[in-house]
Formats: sequence, structure tokens, C-alpha cells
Amino acid sequence: MTQNLLLNSDLDLPVISRGKVRDNYDLGDKILLVASDRLSAFDVVFKEGIPDKGRVLTHVSLFWVDKLAACKPYHLVTANAADMGPKVAARAAELNGRVMLAEKLEMIPVECVVRGHLVGSGWKDYKATGKVCGHDLPAGMQQGDRFDEPLFTPSTKADMGDHDENISFERAVELVGSDIARELRDRSISIFKEAAAYARERSLILVDTKFEFGRRADGTVVLADEVLTPDSSRYWDLAEAEATERGKTPPSFDKQVVRDYLETLNWNKQPPPPSLPTAIIDKTAGRYHELVERLTGSGLTSGRPDHR
Repeated sequence: MTQNLLLNSDLDLPVISRGKVRDNYDLGDKILLVASDRLSAFDVVFKEGIPDKGRVLTHVSLFWVDKLAACKPYHLVTANAADMGPKVAARAAELNGRVMLAEKLEMIPVECVVRGHLVGSGWKDYKATGKVCGHDLPAGMQQGDRFDEPLFTPSTKADMGDHDENISFERAVELVGSDIARELRDRSISIFKEAAAYARERSLILVDTKFEFGRRADGTVVLADEVLTPDSSRYWDLAEAEATERGKTPPSFDKQVVRDYLETLNWNKQPPPPSLPTAIIDKTAGRYHELVERLTGSGLTSGRPDHR
């Protein structure tokens, strides 16, 4: 495992925003997205990062966009730092594998969440209402149960530090119009189904995921940002899931190691965050790398930094 850590890209370019993980820069009619190794949990960003996390997120996104027809069109122009102007090219060795030059789109203000299993906020919603984002579900379902068909459960996009709010499809229609809402739903479910089928071939379960979409000036809806990464998606090992008692859930390939550790502390989940032990950081990095190898059949060294 390579041990590259980038917490702040700090490029000499106009900054659009710095999120929990990504630094976004303005390149005129394009946007430069740099996936850092920053780690957030419970909406708090930690001072420690996860080595190579940004490379994992970029690598997995590019893998899925190459793999799945349903992902296209995608906002990527190039992932080769040498083609992103002199200020980026000068740091190509540091940035390749974690940077994407993308179309500048009008982002659609709805998070497109697709759920294959009853977990997370969906489980909390079901326990309280018997529904998930307005979807009527059978009585007696338990945490982790698989849906007969994936559910499209959109949410609003929250500002940094706030939580996304689950909404019904009808509310999404009110926000973006019926035609766009239907396209978001149909494309999101199509991508999810294709990805879930492939993941199962790799003895993985794609539990849930979220997508973002934007619009070109001509109205074309384009998939944007990260795609089916361990930060935007929940994956389970198939054998572990089948061996897990109904009503419980197996560990996922993401920062659950960190969340589980934090739950053992007397921390109010507000800044400042506690320090993370090296063992927790290394174990989390291992889960990210294992997912790359399980999905793609190889590690980060076989990446596609020249992807266009």
C-alpha cells in the first residue's frame, strides 16, 4: 500500500469551494476537482487523513464510468494532470490519480439516493413511519433486509456542516420538475442495477449509493462528481452478509472503522474532533484499498491517470 497523504491541495488557482474531501477550482468553462485524503465523520473533518483515500475515490469513479454504459454522459474532460494547464501539470506527480478536469455544469439541487437494502436513515424512517421517503413497505421488515426492487429516495443537498434531508419523489418533482425528476430516478436506478450485478460477480453487495447530476447549457442531464465510491456508497462482503444474523448488518468498505471507534469515546460529535490512532487510520485505509482490488481485480498502480 502506498502511503501518500494530501490534506490540502493549495493550488495557485481561483477556489470555488473546499468541501469535506474535495477542493474545487475555477478553470474558466471547466472545473478542477481534487480529491484530498481528508476524512470526515459525523459531519466533522478530522486533522488526520486516510493515505491515498482521494486516489481510491478517483480510481473507483473512473472504473465505474468506463464499465457502465448507464453512467454516460459523465462530466469528465480528462484525468491527466499534464493536460490541465501549467500550474496543475507542475504538480502532476502529486495530483495524478486524484484530480479530474470536468465540465462546468448547472448542478441539480437533489441528491439521487438509491437503496437496495433497508439500512441507515432509511431504516430510521421505516421504524418511525413504516415507509422510506414516501415508499410504502411491508410490515415486519428488519434492518438490512433487501428490497424486491431498488428504491429511489432523493434528498435535498445540504450546506457543509448540515445534514441532507430525505424527501419524497413528489417533493423532488416540485423542486426540479417532473421530466427532470423522472430522468434522475430512471438513470440512478439503471446505474445502480448495473453496478450491483457486477459487484455481486465480485462477491460484493452494493447496498446503497448516491449520485449527483448537472445540466449543460442545452439541457442535457450529465452525471457528475464521484460515482459508486466507498464514500458515496455502502458495500458489503457477500459471504459476511449471508452469515450475518437477520436484523444486524455486516461491516462495510468505508470509514465505518472510524465511526465504530468514535462511538467508544466520550465525544459529543462536535468540533474539535478527537485524534485518531494510527491503527484506526491504517485499518480504514486497508478497507478502501481492499474494495479497489475486489472491484477492479488490481490495485491503484494499474490506474488510468490518462483517462479522457
